[in-house]
Amino acid sequence: MSLAVAGRRPVLADLIARPTDRARAAALDAALVVAGAAVVAVLAQVEVPLWPVPVTGQTLAVVVVGAALGARRGAAALVTYLVAGLAGLPVFAGFTGTIAAITKPSFGFIIGFVFAAFVAGWFAERAWDRRPVLAFVGFAAASVIPFLFGVPYMAFILNTVLGKGLGIEAILAAGVTPFILGGIVKAALAALLIPAAWAGVRALERRSGR
Repeated sequence: MSLAVAGRRPVLADLIARPTDRARAAALDAALVVAGAAVVAVLAQVEVPLWPVPVTGQTLAVVVVGAALGARRGAAALVTYLVAGLAGLPVFAGFTGTIAAITKPSFGFIIGFVFAAFVAGWFAERAWDRRPVLAFVGFAAASVIPFLFGVPYMAFILNTVLGKGLGIEAILAAGVTPFILGGIVKAALAALLIPAAWAGVRALERRSGR
């Protein structure tokens, strides 16, 4: 199936020469998806322990992977990451991985990562990843997505499952406030990394006379 979509611009992963053979092209996409999941797994171990949700490098990885791979491959990479962790591979923060992760207050954020990667990829496919300012806007928007899933999920686990009885202010203080500054910094870092990669590509093209 072709990755061509109306209005879609190439993302960084599209610079890799794509085989004309369908099976080899699918194998390339699969390899990119697995590589993206691996990047998220590595940065998930960059962790500042907080309760009930730790601060990790996952959001940065999610945005970068989504932008580099594009919407569908980026989302597929995060689905792969999620499934690998639930299957027991130690890819979640703290080198953990178990089906029991679904009972943790932070698991909703991991679900949200799938959609965040898609959104980051969607912006990249419209060339918002070529300039830092536009990239920051798109990546900041993508960084909000995990909270839309994570905060309600966290509230459900803490209040309904664990019986904590926390109010909305306490939920926001635990699941939103500590991550605002870090989210801005990570979106800004991604907005420097991806456009810098494109600048490098353009420089190489000029040198080769393309």
